[in-house]
Amino acid sequence: MEDGRLCQWSVIRSILAILQWWGFNVTVIIMNKWIFQKLDFKYPLSVSCIHFISSSIGAYLVIKVLKLKPLIVVDPEDRWRRIFPMSFIFCINIVLGNVSLRHIPVSFMQTIKSFTPATTVILQWLIWKKYFDWRIWASLIPIVGGILLTSVTELSFNMLGFCAALFGCLATSTKTILAESLLHGYKFDSINTVYYMAPFATMILAVPALLLEGSGIMEWIYTCPSLFTSLVIIFGSGVLAFCLNFSIFYVIHSTTAVTFNVAGNLKVAVAVTFSWLIFRNPISLMNAVGCAITLVGCTFYGYVRHMLSHQTPGTPRTPRSKMELIPLTNDKLDDKV
Repeated sequence: MEDGRLCQWSVIRSILAILQWWGFNVTVIIMNKWIFQKLDFKYPLSVSCIHFISSSIGAYLVIKVLKLKPLIVVDPEDRWRRIFPMSFIFCINIVLGNVSLRHIPVSFMQTIKSFTPATTVILQWLIWKKYFDWRIWASLIPIVGGILLTSVTELSFNMLGFCAALFGCLATSTKTILAESLLHGYKFDSINTVYYMAPFATMILAVPALLLEGSGIMEWIYTCPSLFTSLVIIFGSGVLAFCLNFSIFYVIHSTTAVTFNVAGNLKVAVAVTFSWLIFRNPISLMNAVGCAITLVGCTFYGYVRHMLSHQTPGTPRTPRSKMELIPLTNDKLDDKV
């Protein structure tokens, strides 16, 4: 009886964790798109910088003030030698995501982001000479095919937004691959990751944002019809961006790897649906089919990866190099900040 109640509570906790993760993720995406499109605040560098500042403050409060999470101590030398390079890629990744969101619909941007598993595998194969089972390559076919179909049939196609989203995938893949070597020995969770990387990212982005967008922001402040409400939305998106990191930490510790993978792909479908209901961007039938194929492909890729990681001990092939011992990175943890 007691075991049954514990099992029920575990299921309920997993569902609540997934729902709050979806809620924060979709809200941040919708708010960012609203800022760019409805508030006419067309400054992705500044929006990213606000998110970094909010996340830096939030992580400090959680770890140092409220002590809800223990601080993972990092050697001062490692902060510059390991954390700073990761923070630079981390910064580029977030900025490219916001640039793409500025120019293309949420549905298209989210579909392209699903290309990350493919770019991760290709980069590890080309640069790090890592071997992959043929089933991994086969699972990438629907992802690539779905994205090609979506791109060809996208009614609101914008080359700058498309390229930003595509290079964002490369940045995400590079970040997750390098994390295996640069952060070796440190077991970072999402909160500690933000605690160390967000201040560096702020430092990297603050000056470019000020130089490239400062004058435009001043002009926007003078011409904005409802300045206070707009600023509340802009800075509120930064607070919610930090809450998203906390929700990622919660959902990882409340679900299995398979559940997390499926929930991550369903999250994209939820974000696409809500963005269409709010912004009403035109979506053709073939475009929707391409998006669906991509999401199914991502789910299949996650299943194959999970299956291969749990192969029976008697069937593994001898690795060709040390790089084969590096596990496939978790491609769904690109929501941070």
